[in-house]
Parts: sequence; C-alpha cells; structure tokens
Amino acid sequence: MPSLSIIVPVFNEGERIAAALDALVPMRALGVEVVVVDGGSRDATVQRARLRASKVISAPRGRATQMNAGAEKATGDILLFLHSDTRLPSDADHVLLSGLERSGRTWGRFDVQVDSKKPLLSTVARMMNLRSRLTGIATGDQAIFVNRDAFRQVGGFPPIELMEDIALSKLLKRVGPPLCLRERVVTSARRWEKRGVINTILLMGRLRLAYYFGADPNELAQLYGNVRD
Repeated sequence: MPSLSIIVPVFNEGERIAAALDALVPMRALGVEVVVVDGGSRDATVQRARLRASKVISAPRGRATQMNAGAEKATGDILLFLHSDTRLPSDADHVLLSGLERSGRTWGRFDVQVDSKKPLLSTVARMMNLRSRLTGIATGDQAIFVNRDAFRQVGGFPPIELMEDIALSKLLKRVGPPLCLRERVVTSARRWEKRGVINTILLMGRLRLAYYFGADPNELAQLYGNVRD
C-alpha cells in the first residue's frame, strides 16, 4: 500500500489547531505523515502544532504557496491537502488508498458535510458533492488527494490567491478523472456564519462565475476580502 502524507496549511489557528491535529493521531499511529505549513502565524499555532505533527514548516502566506511547500517536504506517495477546520472520516487513510489502488485513478476527493444543523447548509453540501461529480472539479473543503507523481506532473497548485483548488482540479483532469468518494469529511460552517449563509452562497457563486469567464483570481481574492477559513 502506498504511503500517505497529510498537508495542513495554517494561519493564526492557535485556538483550533490542537483539536484538528489530535483528530489525526490514530492515522499518525499507523504511519501517516502530518505536515503543517504555517503562513506566518502570530499566535500559538506553531508551538501547538509542533507537539502534534510530524513536521512543521514555514512558507509565505497563501494557501496554494503553503500547500506546495508542504508537498515538497512531504515523503508520502499520496498527498492529501486538508483544511485546518475540516475533519476526515476515521478510516480516511484506508478508504482513499484502497480506492486509488482499486480504481487505478491518480487523484480524488471526499464528499463533504457542513458542521451545522441549518437545512440550507445541508443543501449546500449536497449541491457541492453533486456539482463535483458532474464536473470533475473538487474543492479544498472536500480534502483533495493526489498521487505525488501526478501532482508534480501538473506543477502543483497554481500560485494564485483564490480558486487554487479549482485550478488544480482542471490540471489534474487532463491526467485523468477524479475518484469521488462517498465517505464524508466534515467542514466547519464558520465561513458561512461569518458573512451569512445567503450572502456567502451568492458571493461565491459570483466569484466562481467570474473565474469561469477568465477573471484574474488574485483580483477576485480582493473582492472576497482574502478571508480564508
């Protein structure tokens, strides 16, 4: 079975990073590598991560830049990119490794569930999963995983401030279709709660549409306010 590295980009996650990494302890015990990539945190993120990760490294702030830096330092055959506020299913390592081996595919993602009791956010998650299956495009909330060779083949994440997950998916689709696992990761609702559910849905829809028609993702990041969960 190939080896797995989980790469977690962080910035000022001192209040949440301990719980996020503690959730990965069972997989670490089985040999899964956990690489935390800090983007210049000014709180206790790094100190707390060092107690719980295989490696903690620094990189210029920016999710794409940080994840690429983590991929360079990771040793696994398969790279999984995990947001700090997203939790993997308990058997995620076995599910994705066996799924890739069985399917012969080189990359994929999980279904996602939003950690909220609001019916509208349950609908949002279902639509994200359906859209991903129809388009072959994955989002970072779905915990993208990829064979190291395929990741290098496409040049990693494009160095953009927003939509890096969509951009990577488009590149990887040229290598092959994704493995869409039905097992669910659970992601925080804080992005929607911060701006309001309806406002966030409308904003992200506008930004995705603008990106589809060729807008500069770095300019879109300014419209988004650079608020990355």
